[in-house]
Amino acid sequence: MPNIDRRRFLRDAAASTALVSAGGLAGTALTGPAHAAPPAAAPVAAAPAGRRSGPVSFRWWGTSAWRIDIGDRTVLVDPFLSRIDTGLFRGAFNQATKLDVRTDVVDSLVDRAETVLVTHTHWDHYMDVPHIVGRTGARVVGTLTAYHLGLAYGLPSGKLSPVRGGEVLDFGAYTVEVVSSLHSRNLSYSMAFPGVRVSRPARPATIADLPEGDTLAYQLRVAGGPSVFFMGASDFAERNLTGLAPDVAMVALPSSTATANYAERLLDALDRPKLVVPVHFDNFETELRNPVTVAPTDRERLDTLVAAVRRVSPRSRVIVPEYHTAYHF
Repeated sequence: MPNIDRRRFLRDAAASTALVSAGGLAGTALTGPAHAAPPAAAPVAAAPAGRRSGPVSFRWWGTSAWRIDIGDRTVLVDPFLSRIDTGLFRGAFNQATKLDVRTDVVDSLVDRAETVLVTHTHWDHYMDVPHIVGRTGARVVGTLTAYHLGLAYGLPSGKLSPVRGGEVLDFGAYTVEVVSSLHSRNLSYSMAFPGVRVSRPARPATIADLPEGDTLAYQLRVAGGPSVFFMGASDFAERNLTGLAPDVAMVALPSSTATANYAERLLDALDRPKLVVPVHFDNFETELRNPVTVAPTDRERLDTLVAAVRRVSPRSRVIVPEYHTAYHF
């Protein structure tokens, strides 16, 4: 009798009967207009620990940002909502751009949060996190750099949880497995603002003050619900993904061709998830409004990624997300 991977067998059996929906929509790709679902009303406070009650929804907020509502509890991933103009998409990138948090935008979307998962500390992933934590009392899970930057912003150390990869954190209604990962490379095989913070720095003032700070990925498992893998950058260490076998994978768009066989290696390492959702493909310096603005070169890369997923893993469904839409996996 051939060797059978029990986790994969059970996952595939469950997924074969599951409905992936966005307000009742199910299909291989999302191409129609989005219908924004408003955030659930709740007091600005962290919810107590315990089992979930109620449905689970996933809302994309551009780049690799997600809001996950698990009943009356909320988890955020890389919540970058200010979407400040650095000139990046105009060919006039200014590394001295000030970190001006758009509190009106952030506060209109984040009414509550209990956990914030930070993949890395570049501005388009981290800059709004300190404001969100100060407003909601959420806990930040991230690298040691995220910890030291949090201290620089005056956040209490008790709200900062430094991790390295390998941790499995139990929050009752959900668990979070931390995965050591890698940041994407540009065509020069480098990246913007590399480096880490090994002690508390001065309070950051510009985007250059927020280095990559090492990179993580996360797998969130909802009690009685799906397992979902989140990437914040388009590289990875295959060995660190072995055995995760998520139901859903939020896959970052490769920023260049520097990483060899990106889609092929990633899908194989993740055991070819039933559902693949591309992220970090939008122009994240435009307003968070549908239809999603995508730069022409990123549109080409997105089409290439979707085609690669369908070629390498034809059983995987692909959903190209739109902002604010509540997806139910």
